[in-house]
Amino acid sequence: MNYLAHILLSGANKDIQLGNFIGDAVKGKDYQNYPISIRKGLLLHRQIDSFTDVHKIAHQSKKRLHPRYGHYAGVIIDILYDHFLCVNWSTYSNEPLDGFITNFYENLLNNKVSVPDEINIIIPKLISKDWFSSYKSIAGIGRVLKGMESIIKHDIPLSMGVIDLEEKFDLLNEDFNIFFPLLKEHSNKTLKTLHQHYGNK
Repeated sequence: MNYLAHILLSGANKDIQLGNFIGDAVKGKDYQNYPISIRKGLLLHRQIDSFTDVHKIAHQSKKRLHPRYGHYAGVIIDILYDHFLCVNWSTYSNEPLDGFITNFYENLLNNKVSVPDEINIIIPKLISKDWFSSYKSIAGIGRVLKGMESIIKHDIPLSMGVIDLEEKFDLLNEDFNIFFPLLKEHSNKTLKTLHQHYGNK
């Protein structure tokens, strides 16, 4: 899953949201270097990724894409799923999407915890260019994929994922709406376990 889904699945705790957001940049046992509340978010991030990586619906979505993307199909689906989260936002959250995004940006700006350099580098652009709001539209998804295409080392036309999105929109939207409630349930159970283990800090 991509950023927006990770943050929503964190619940209302701002530290857990932050830990989930930086999860890709914190490897191995480095999660132990963070405060407990951030640590929970880091561990939740890993559980979300593990659940998604092996789930048959997520695999089905990848197979719907053109084979030209190879193993990058999973990267594209992560981003497309954030689009479908925006499309279906009111089904999964009682908080307006724009307010949710604004509150998270404020959380990033007010954060006092040291985060990995690769995250610090992207935060100013993320906020100034309002990356999360770009997930709302197909054109925005195109810009996100084009940006990723420009930084990967392999000649993979990620930006053509917009074509797959348009052609398979209904099927992919159906996949998402089957998968996301299952992922949300798994995330809630994971959070409950983390709270039991670490306490409600």
